[in-house]
Parts: sequence; structure tokens; C-alpha cells
Amino acid sequence: MTSTETQVSRSGDPTDADWWRQAVVYQIYPRSFADSNGDGVGDLPGIISRVPYLTSLGIDAVWLSPFYPSALADGGYDVDDYRDVDPRLGTLSDFDDLVAALHGAGIKLIVDIVPNHTSNLHTWFQEALAAGPGSAARDRYIFRDGAGPDGSEPPSDWDSVFGGSAWAQTPDGQWYLHLFAAEQPDLNWDNSEVRDDFLTTLRFWSDRGVDGFRVDVAHALVKDLTEPLPSKTVLPRQSESLGAHPLWDREGVHEIYREWRKVLNSYDPPRSAVAEAFVPAARRARYASADGLGQAFNFDLLQADWDFGKFRQVIEENLALAEENGSSSTWVFSNHDVVRHATRYGLPRDPEGLWQDGKAWLLSNGTEPTVDVEQGLRRARAAVLLMLALPGSAYLYQGEELGLQEVGELPAASLQDPAYFRSKGAEKGRDGCRVPLPWTIGGLSFGFGSGGSHLLQPTWFGGYSVEAQESDPTSTLTLYRKALAVRRGLQTNAGLEWIDGVEWSLHFTRPGGWQSVTNFGAAPIELPEGAVVLSSAPLDGDKLPTDTTAWLI
Repeated sequence: MTSTETQVSRSGDPTDADWWRQAVVYQIYPRSFADSNGDGVGDLPGIISRVPYLTSLGIDAVWLSPFYPSALADGGYDVDDYRDVDPRLGTLSDFDDLVAALHGAGIKLIVDIVPNHTSNLHTWFQEALAAGPGSAARDRYIFRDGAGPDGSEPPSDWDSVFGGSAWAQTPDGQWYLHLFAAEQPDLNWDNSEVRDDFLTTLRFWSDRGVDGFRVDVAHALVKDLTEPLPSKTVLPRQSESLGAHPLWDREGVHEIYREWRKVLNSYDPPRSAVAEAFVPAARRARYASADGLGQAFNFDLLQADWDFGKFRQVIEENLALAEENGSSSTWVFSNHDVVRHATRYGLPRDPEGLWQDGKAWLLSNGTEPTVDVEQGLRRARAAVLLMLALPGSAYLYQGEELGLQEVGELPAASLQDPAYFRSKGAEKGRDGCRVPLPWTIGGLSFGFGSGGSHLLQPTWFGGYSVEAQESDPTSTLTLYRKALAVRRGLQTNAGLEWIDGVEWSLHFTRPGGWQSVTNFGAAPIELPEGAVVLSSAPLDGDKLPTDTTAWLI
């Protein structure tokens, strides 16, 4: 190790300002993690009861999806109150206990913040409805008069992300913008009261010990609503707009995050932040700048097919971007918005990109493809070892350490995702990756809680449970635990060096002689020189089987 290569310290060090740069972060969707009171919904005390499990996994931080009061029109991303806890999930005292339990175990806590929109039950929005057109209360949101002679048509033909119009009409005839569900009215970030209130929210949770924030839809806050509003037929593609789209990735959003960074830097150590920004790679650097949020999600591997050339291109591009702006890259294969990658990797090859983003798959009209479960899990295990060997932070989604498949057999009557309802069943939605976790082989809800679960768990869940895998040396859970333990001793903030020569493979070295090699080909390949410390599947003598990653020293 050279003088410029520093070993990554434990995230539990309260003085480490750079803990997030190489951290392994575990996303918890709280309603589906652990239920302490038997009401079928996961809660904060349930998470506290599983802190020993999180500790045994070896993660550095937890990312907690929304736990705020919410009517659950969009899984908690419709927030009624940004500075409280949903009573179905616990209390502020429970939240404080969770912070203490995680910090006592050396685990940091990142919380979701949802700044683009509130819920329609938020005090502000209710005030806006009562106050009427032209009021200061309505100026916190984006209200417009309708089109047509009597104002009965939406102000524009824009579509919501979840389908249907992006405008909803109020009883007095005005319309409000909602880029997502109608229950999620967009805030007006030109309003100083909105900006100031979110700074207060950042301080509120930081004062309670939160270590960082995941910023939902970070690229949507600033909008150009200069009239006449353009038709959707002339809007540029978001991926090609480079800041020119009226609704996404506007330059002015970075002024907001510079204000946020001043607040986050007022703490010792500074609070971290990571942007969820679906923007081209070249635009992502602005969100991850040192005077902005500091880090931004890279979803490029999540969207990539299982192909060694594509994986290498994504890795090279994102490491270069991170070095250019002084941040660190993020790597992720699954989260609460997409089909689990153990299932995606078992799908037929995807030349037209039909299944990559995980949201178009499992159509309700019977056209879903057949999943090769064995292939999908094999590739998922290989992918996570490759990811954990890369420089930067790794984001894991609850249940992936169990090799969980997407639950595709949910009956229509139990679905909750607004994408299903607003698309009129054209998309089955994201519920299949949000089914509560299986902790035990049997029982009413496989150990999730004593009163069932809010989304139906399939009968095959028991075989994937923590109990079923706990003592199995070949299980996916065991693989994750071993990988995170080995990574902790080897990971540094330095880069990687590619080793070429074997077709269909990705082979690179890290400081200290750490090597990672992944075989994407159809036949086994020769292992490089070195002692194998871990492999995602059994080796074939001195050969690395297909869809397998090995670490060597």
C-alpha cells in the first residue's frame, strides 16, 4: 500500500468525515422489514430487534426508506409531516432508540428525504385548498388555471410518471401539478418558505443523530413553468435535454443543494447526502460535487444487461467521473423501485431494453417471460462480489443477501403501487420487491411478525429465509457475510487496474494484491495466479465456471 492509499475505517468511527465514500449501505423498506406488534406492517421497534442481524451482516450504514406519517398512496413517499414518525411505525422516541442501537453497533443511519412533493394531506396543502386561488398558501405549490374557455382542461398535456395527467383539478376549478401520483402535489421551490422549511427539516434529523440523507428525485425540484406551457410532443427527451427540459435537471437545482450543503457541513462530522438523480452520467457530477450533495446514485449497472463489455464500460465511466469531481461512485443492483436482480438476471436476453429498468416487467396481461431462477441467482451472486470489489460505496437492498426472487404472483386485489392503478393494470408495479422479508422457515409470516404481512408472502419464501440459510456454508447469506468481512480488511480509497487477456471476463486488481475476476462467458476459464479467498460458486479445479466471480490475493 502506497502512502496515497488509505485503508477504509469502520463507519462507526464518529469522527470519520469520509465514512460514506467506501461504505456498504443496506436499504431498509421499514414496512416490510420486521413487525414488532403483529399488525402486519413493519416498524421501528422491529428494526431495532434486528440490529444484531445487521451487525452480523457486516454493513456500514442503513438507509431507511420513508418512515414519516403517510396515507401510503405511494409507499410512504407521500409525506404528511417531515418531522415526525408514522404512528403505525413507532414514535420519535422509537426513532431515537433506533439511532442509539445502530450507532452502538457501529452502523451509521441515512434517512430518505422527499423534497419534490408533499402528500395531499400535508398541512400546507390542506391550507392551500382552503385558502383559494392567488393565496400565499397556494404559492407553496404549483397551481394554475385550466385551459379552454371554462378552464376545464389541464394547463398542459404533460403525463405523470405513474400514468395519466400530471395535473389534478381542485373543487374551485384550479389545477395543481403532480409529477407522480395525484396525492403527491409538487412543491414550488421558488418559494422561500419551502426552501427554509426543508433546511429546518435537515437540522431536525441531524440534531437527532442522523448521519446522512438520501434525496428522492433530486433532479426535479426546479421547474420552468413559463407560459405558454409547451406540449409534451415538443419536449426534449429527458436523457438528452442537458438541463433544457422544463421539469427535470434544471440548473437552478444546484443553488438549492449549495444551501443544503452549508447546513450539512455545520455538523461535525458533516452529514452526508446522496442524490437520486436520473440524469446522464455527465450531468450527475454536479449533484455529487463537494458544494452540493456530495454523492449521486449511479444506476448504470442496475440498468445493464449481463454483459462483460457493458459492465466494464459502466465501471470505467463512473470511476472517471468520481475522480473528476472528487466524490466516490455508488454501485447498486436492486432497490425498492425495481425488480430484484436475482430475477432480472434470470430473464431472457434483453436486446431491446424491455426489462432492464425493472418497472415494465411482470405485465398483468400475461406476457411475462419465463425466469431461469438458478441462472438468475448464480449471476446475482457473481455480480455482488464484483460490485463489492470496486472502489466506492455499495448499496444493498433488504433481502438480496438472501437471494430473494421477485414475487411475481401477487394477486391483483393485494397490489398497492400507484403505477398499477394509474396504468390501468398495464404495469404490475413495484410491490413484488416490497414483500415482507422471511426470517424463519415456517410460521404465519415466516417470522416477519405474529399477525401476517401487508403484502402476501409466497409459500416458497421459507426456503429463502434467514433461518434456512443461517448455518449453510454455501448459502447466499453466508456469501454476503464472508464478502463484507473480507472487503472490510481489503478496501481502500484507491482505484483499480484492469488485467486483459481472457475473453468474456472482467479481471482487475486493487491495492494489496487483491484481485477480482468474473467469468461472463459460456465456458470455464483459467484462474489467475493467487490464493482464492472467496468465490461466488464452487470452482472447477483451477478453473472459474461461467457466471462466477472469485477474489484472490
